[in-house]
Amino acid sequence: MAKMQNKIMTSLFLAVALSGCNNEGANRDHKTPITSLQTALISENRGHFFGDNRLFYYGQLQPSDKVSLVSMSDLTTYPLSQSELSDIEQQQFVHFVGQGQAFTVTKALTPEQQKQLLKHPLALLVENNQGEIIHLTGVQIGFGLDALYTPGDNDADEVNDLGSVISDHATQFKLWAPTARQVDVLLFDQQKQPLDNTNVAMQFDPTTGVWQTRIAQNLEHVFYQYQIELYHPQSQRVETLITTDPYSLSLSTNSEYSQVVDLAAQNTKPAGWDKQPKPVVASPEDNIFYELHIGDFSAKDEALSTPSVRGKYAAFSETHSHGIQHLNTLKEAGLNNIHLLPSFDIGTVNEDSHRRVTLNDNVEKLCSLKADLSFCANNELDKSQSIEQLLASFKPQSSEAQALVSQIRTMDNYNWGYDPYHYTVPEGSYAQNPDGVSRIKEFRSMVLALHNMGFRVIMDVVYNHTHQAGLEATSVLDKIVPGYYQRLNPVTGAVEQSTCCDNTATERKMMAKLMQDSLVVWARDYKIDGFRFDLMAHQPKTVMIKARQAVRAVDADTYFYGEGWNFGEVANNQRFEQASQLNLAGSEIGTFTDRLRDAVRGGGMMASGNDIRKEQGIGNGLYTLPNELRSKQDSWQQYLLYADQLRIGLAANLANFPLADRNNNAVLGADIPYGDQPAGYALDPADTINYVSKHDNQTLWDNHQYRIAFDTSVDDRVRMQALSLAYAMYAQGIPFIHMGSELLRSKSYLRDSYDYGDWFNAVDFSKQSNNYNVGLPPAEKDRQNWAVIGQVIAGNQGRDNVSPEHIQFMSERFIEQLKIRSSSPLFRLTTGANILSQVQFLNTGSEQVPGLIAMQINDNDNIDANYQQIIVLFNSSPQSIEFAFAQAEDFRLHPVLANSNDPLVRAHKVNAKSLQVAKFSAAVFVRE
Repeated sequence: MAKMQNKIMTSLFLAVALSGCNNEGANRDHKTPITSLQTALISENRGHFFGDNRLFYYGQLQPSDKVSLVSMSDLTTYPLSQSELSDIEQQQFVHFVGQGQAFTVTKALTPEQQKQLLKHPLALLVENNQGEIIHLTGVQIGFGLDALYTPGDNDADEVNDLGSVISDHATQFKLWAPTARQVDVLLFDQQKQPLDNTNVAMQFDPTTGVWQTRIAQNLEHVFYQYQIELYHPQSQRVETLITTDPYSLSLSTNSEYSQVVDLAAQNTKPAGWDKQPKPVVASPEDNIFYELHIGDFSAKDEALSTPSVRGKYAAFSETHSHGIQHLNTLKEAGLNNIHLLPSFDIGTVNEDSHRRVTLNDNVEKLCSLKADLSFCANNELDKSQSIEQLLASFKPQSSEAQALVSQIRTMDNYNWGYDPYHYTVPEGSYAQNPDGVSRIKEFRSMVLALHNMGFRVIMDVVYNHTHQAGLEATSVLDKIVPGYYQRLNPVTGAVEQSTCCDNTATERKMMAKLMQDSLVVWARDYKIDGFRFDLMAHQPKTVMIKARQAVRAVDADTYFYGEGWNFGEVANNQRFEQASQLNLAGSEIGTFTDRLRDAVRGGGMMASGNDIRKEQGIGNGLYTLPNELRSKQDSWQQYLLYADQLRIGLAANLANFPLADRNNNAVLGADIPYGDQPAGYALDPADTINYVSKHDNQTLWDNHQYRIAFDTSVDDRVRMQALSLAYAMYAQGIPFIHMGSELLRSKSYLRDSYDYGDWFNAVDFSKQSNNYNVGLPPAEKDRQNWAVIGQVIAGNQGRDNVSPEHIQFMSERFIEQLKIRSSSPLFRLTTGANILSQVQFLNTGSEQVPGLIAMQINDNDNIDANYQQIIVLFNSSPQSIEFAFAQAEDFRLHPVLANSNDPLVRAHKVNAKSLQVAKFSAAVFVRE
């Protein structure tokens, strides 16, 4: 094929030289060597086909330059006429405005001709007014495919049965692959051996771009693949590819084959599935989210009924494990949502347990799989010991543990799962049997168990990128419709990777449809109660709203939330109106707020070395207990700003919330700065997710140890952790808790633990250890922090090491917070208007008492049968604070705190004209 490509290029060069590119011009003397044409074709793709005979060249051209469209298959050329972007095009393609030149095909092609043209490689040929070839660049066709196949009322995006469907003793297969030249479906038995009718040709519908076939058999549980012949721009040749179905509902082990399945069939359901309770909430603000990783939940649990469920879906069906007992305790206190980190099919963990290792496997198995590890040649090493035992033998502050974990992470059983392979099938590595229907039943058993415990189940979804693209092993979408599902750089045509991996283009109709169809399956067929969207701002707001409408049609009280971070090639609405923090105001699609988070934890989320330690927040001693790199003098202004940001955060981040700021000015939430953005951006409390820790970045405990002053006692460190969680728990909006925060969870300072195994990610629900200081964190992520970690551990002199009693103490404080939030709807106001009329802050302005945030909630709307007024005093200082309040004697300590087993909590006092709050505490006072 390489020779053929060279022949095509040579032919093109000759055709250009003889015909002037349009078969009409005179002979011209071309001075550009053919090698440079080949390089241009490979390296750049500045051309864009919009459809309706419209094209765009992204880059600078001279007014006299002549541009032609060339079909590289047969060298047919199509002269183009310069034009301007229409008003509609300027709205649709914002990032093209002012970036190049629009063109129209001079002799218009019919839609059918354009569709046929897109099955072949295309290029734009640029000549100057001397007839010299300036540039030959590839053409991106994604926008054109939308324009040709999705604009009508009965075309591609209205096809509602893509994938494999069983009906009327027959099985139908449908695949949207408009640029394919031929598609066959390949059929396999349970042993993955070809069936007699293994290759079934599919028929193409030129209206929808869908290939389909109907086989007059019920092929339930038969495995299948698609064989596709098409031109692929990565190899620049026609390929015959074998791939799975992007609409797969079931898969073989390691996702090599799709499987025909009916999710309504009883053989896919655990007992009791159809009659399970479905926990509901009266309003989104009643949600409290508890984020957990399926593997983390049981990986270290020593009270499981059998080791076979460790790290599996089945661990949630246990009855007496430490993890389940802890969840039951939290549920009784008021927790109502379990947020699962990604649990759809992922591309990084080997689902065959014989070909991967866990910490419980012995070193001998590890060396049999990876013999080149340095210690495998050590004949004196006891290879019968477990990997966990080997890790435990290393010195805690050495780099040995991280070195071993880093070496085996590509072959262990661990990944967070932000690497989508198939969007609508449960991940197989969490199943005891990953092959076929079993993983479906096991996932459903987990959901059933959590629903029976009274929890709603939230699924973390990642539609903003795929694990791989192009011709890579776990690429699916980009093999079927190359250049469509992925978002490409407008110049090079390379897949954008701002999200970490190969970005998807959810602004395209069929990618948006895939996301929407997938969400409906999870909500309808798996009874998922809500969705958290990874890097949601990389998707259009309109797509998110439409997807929520579709899910609400099958689950009326679903809730959507996600990361509204504004960055990358889509930043500042460059390509569409993003589903970002500011844009989603008033939508009741929640976004995580970094404002409250940074005010509590400290800024510098990506800082390193001493810069981490310098960035104290209110939760770890800013101004009130400065560390050796800060002073009261240099931190006062930062404290005042953080305090204002924190107050707005406690008021659900409302843009229009009034406040007397640090300069004694009457301002609104939107007037308080957060870098170059407003601190307040929400319009409804359901717009805001409040958190101080989640799976990303260091745990709350580790973050605090980086920043807390050395001489702070371990008891005070634990109280600072509890106080930090209280800000999120008592704030208006929706609280979000990282599993283990309430147990002082540590990852031994690891900033990004996504692929670093159970050693660093361990959670001990028996409350004997918080996993602190189990080795320096992996060099790839934290080598630049090793020195400061050593300084911190040495400076703390053991005051950062907690006992089981400290972990139990912290757990009890968190349970109190759950009970208090659940005790009153005043903590869960449901509209922005409610918050504006009922929430206010005392102790504000330039003369405020340092270390004290005073929040007052009044029941002006008569929604609380128990309390007329609540006052919450947050004290981040190392001594108690007496707050003058004229009506203090009308209040009493909240009953939950009055009955606390913590003497310091019970020491919160109500005096005649003041309220007193103990050090590092949040005191809740109520008036009945």
